[in-house]
Amino acid sequence: MVLDSFRRKLRQEARIWREEGIIDTSVYQQLEERYQFYNLETAASDRFVVILIALGSILLGLGIITFVAANWQAWSREVKITLLLSLFLVTNVVGFYLWRQPIPATIRGKTPRRRKQTFGHGLLLLGALILGANMALVAQMFHIRGSSYELFLAWGIGVLIMAYSLRLTTLGILSFILLQIGYWWGLGDLWTFRGELTWTQIMLQHMPLMSWVIFVPLAYLCRSRWIFGLGAVAFATSLQFNFRTIQILTYSRTSGWLVSLAFAIPPALLWSYDDLRFPKVTFRHFQPLARTLTLVFFSILFYFLSFRWIWRIQFYSSPTDLSALLKFRPVIDVIILGALALWQWWYLLRQRNNRHRQRVDINTIAVGSFILISALVPLWHVTTSTNPNAIAILIFNVLLAILACGLIRQGLDVGKRCAFWGGMVLLTLQIISRMLEYDTGLLFKSFVFVLCGVAVILAGLWFERRLHALSDSAIQPDLR
Repeated sequence: MVLDSFRRKLRQEARIWREEGIIDTSVYQQLEERYQFYNLETAASDRFVVILIALGSILLGLGIITFVAANWQAWSREVKITLLLSLFLVTNVVGFYLWRQPIPATIRGKTPRRRKQTFGHGLLLLGALILGANMALVAQMFHIRGSSYELFLAWGIGVLIMAYSLRLTTLGILSFILLQIGYWWGLGDLWTFRGELTWTQIMLQHMPLMSWVIFVPLAYLCRSRWIFGLGAVAFATSLQFNFRTIQILTYSRTSGWLVSLAFAIPPALLWSYDDLRFPKVTFRHFQPLARTLTLVFFSILFYFLSFRWIWRIQFYSSPTDLSALLKFRPVIDVIILGALALWQWWYLLRQRNNRHRQRVDINTIAVGSFILISALVPLWHVTTSTNPNAIAILIFNVLLAILACGLIRQGLDVGKRCAFWGGMVLLTLQIISRMLEYDTGLLFKSFVFVLCGVAVILAGLWFERRLHALSDSAIQPDLR
């Protein structure tokens, strides 16, 4: 979708071009039809209506909940169930009917049908919220015991089914939020699990695999980069936190292999991701985002592993117990996701793209090297009792510096501000962190802060000047 600010600026420039005779009326009308200048006046109003509907839906839901709570004790169980189901069904049916109102391709002036669709969208979102309230109240009526995180997990699954059925991005994001609340709330029970295995425990143990399996297809159905990005973040973070259960075991070799795989699988799976492997997909919708998230993962990983205190952890050195490893159910996620990553890398290395082959090969080799080092260094540190911690600290500091310089170089080559400033932030954080971590004087710290500030300002000004020069050089051949 073209941004309204761009369309507004284009309309202003097109009117100037028409007045100066650069374009005639027919060309202006073509631009007006293509970019829908006539809808610009109602775009701001539509956004305001969306905000009002969302706020009104929340207040309406709170009012209904308050009304029900005020009369809850006076009603019988049958009346309560009938009221809850009726409220849920009416809200969703009316919301679905209004949301399915067709919108003509060209609407001049007011957009009542669009507002009906927006109102229906708000009712569907309200219905998803009512679903959670119904679950909690029904569980209370029938004295169904359970933890709060189990309610959020069940609520998230219900909203997820609605998102798949309606293909709505907002419902997908709400489902993600609910599932993540349930996961983080129940993470303590996962680490201390000793009782009977339940469906919620299975969800918590396999949250990395489940996040990848449920949110990636939903992202394609909704065509949402938000859902794909959030699902990838949930997959990577839950994989790291699930493997904290390895601390319960006292077998260093087992924990070493699993920690190495936990560090290697997320970047390997994200960097080798390719949309074209899916049937009926002819465009790489999410591959650039997946590779950006790979670099973000490396940035966070290298930064934390560059600290000295992390490598002071002492591991046990008992022999590996295969039965204990097999009882650790998150290993299933490692096997499935690891096999998928290997298959994607095999497919990636078989590709032949002559036009961009050199650049892709260099980046892929660099990322592959990062993955191997990130996996091997922790394994070497755990399995070898005589290795000095300084080597591991030095390795990850070097990797962090290489990644920062690579991002800066990429930003300079292709003119990407995000890459350039991301590299500058990483390099500045590394310098300041090492200065604060080690025992240095106040005068030296003051000098480092001043030096970093001056360097950031000068680098930013130089980069913007270079970017403008590249833009001017690209425009001049077109004018000729």
